[in-house]
Amino acid sequence: LAVHIQTSRALMVISLLLGFFGIIVSVVGMKCTKVGEEDPVTKSRIAVAGGVLFILSGLCTLAAVSLYATRVTYEFFRESTIPINARYEFGSALFIGWGAASLTILGGSLLCCSCPAEDRRGQRYYRQSQSSMVREYV
Repeated sequence: LAVHIQTSRALMVISLLLGFFGIIVSVVGMKCTKVGEEDPVTKSRIAVAGGVLFILSGLCTLAAVSLYATRVTYEFFRESTIPINARYEFGSALFIGWGAASLTILGGSLLCCSCPAEDRRGQRYYRQSQSSMVREYV
């Protein structure tokens, strides 16, 4: 196969692996799971790590799809003996790839926004035992 196709294939395999590990790390970092530590700060840091993996996965997908699209554009406008009706054009797979990369980067950046603020890092959350409306009259 041509070099640009092998490069695109390798980037897509790396993107799939990063996305898979991003899913696993993000599930561990969710506040609703009991996997890992109970500290909310540690959980949010794990979720941010999953978000970074998703962003890297989206960038690999974007690079692979854009590399192939650049090659298609180059071949289309190059002066050659290939007739115009036999040249490649952008297909729906390229647009789906760009959309998937955009959504993956967006999802990863939303996960990265779950990092706690500096003033709340040491704050613990305690459940109140009684409602403030309930009063005992003696």
